[in-house]
Amino acid sequence: MSTRVHRKATPAECAPSRRRRSSGEQTVKYVHWQEDEMWLGYLDEYPDYMTQGESLKELEENLKDIYTDVTQGHVPGVRRLAELRVS
Repeated sequence: MSTRVHRKATPAECAPSRRRRSSGEQTVKYVHWQEDEMWLGYLDEYPDYMTQGESLKELEENLKDIYTDVTQGHVPGVRRLAELRVS
């Protein structure tokens, strides 16, 4: 059973990162952990949008859905993690 949870999460300590693979596929960093029987996680660049899965594979599928939703404008007012260079 796939359940998407949208709640505020603590941002990751590292800068956002995306890499394109030669096949046009890109990789996106995410943070994940296990609580009891569930896997929880969020995309590094979009820490406000958490999701969960009964397996790591299900969590990754849910994270892909969230990535699609936030990058294609299906979610209004998306906040992103960014890096600011100061002196």
